[in-house]
Amino acid sequence: MKLYDEKMPAPNPRRVRIFMAEKGIAIPLERVALASGEHKSERFLKRNPLGQIPVLELDDGTYLSETISICRYLEALHPRPPLFGSTPKEIGVIDMWIRRVELQIGAPLSQVWINTHPYTERYCAMMGIARYPDFGEDNRKRLMDRLAWLDGEIAGRDFIAGDAFTMADIAALTIVDFAAFMTIPLPEDCARLKAWRERVSARPSASA
Repeated sequence: MKLYDEKMPAPNPRRVRIFMAEKGIAIPLERVALASGEHKSERFLKRNPLGQIPVLELDDGTYLSETISICRYLEALHPRPPLFGSTPKEIGVIDMWIRRVELQIGAPLSQVWINTHPYTERYCAMMGIARYPDFGEDNRKRLMDRLAWLDGEIAGRDFIAGDAFTMADIAALTIVDFAAFMTIPLPEDCARLKAWRERVSARPSASA
C-alpha cells in the first residue's frame, strides 16, 4: 500500500496519519504538493478524479479516497484498538459525531479558508475558483457559533463521542488545529473545548 499525502497544515491527510499512529500502522507516504496544484495534475487525477488527497493505493491497484473511508478500511484490517467503536451503540454514536464535526465545524471552516484567507487567493486565481468574501465571513460567524455549541455538548466527558478517544476526536482535532493555523482560535469562553484540545494534543499520535 501507499498513501498519497501532504505535509502540515493540510488537515485531511493528517487525519489518516494520526489514525495510523494510533493503530501502529506504517504505510509508505508519497507527497502530493497542494500549493503547486499537483493534486490537479493529469497524473494524479487518474488516482482520484476529484483531485483531492489523501488517497490510499491498495496492493491490487485500487484507489481509496475520502479520509473516513480510508480509515474504515484500515480499521477492518487492524481492529485494535477500535477507533470506530465495537458495539452497535458505540458505532452509531461515533459515526454521528464524525458527521456532526465535519458538517457543523469543518464545512464552515472550509468556506472561510477558500473565500477569505490570503493563502488561497493566489491558488484560487490559478485554478479559476471564484471567491466570495462576504459568504466566507458569514461562515466565520457560523463556525464560532458551532464551536460554542460543541463546547456545551462535550460537558461531562473527556472525548467528543464519549469516554474513549475515537475517530471523532481525530476529525475534530485536525479541524480545530487547521483553524488555529488560519489564526482562528477557539472562543475564549469554550473552556471545555480548550481542555479537550489540550488532552488529545498530548497524545503521541497528534504529532503525526
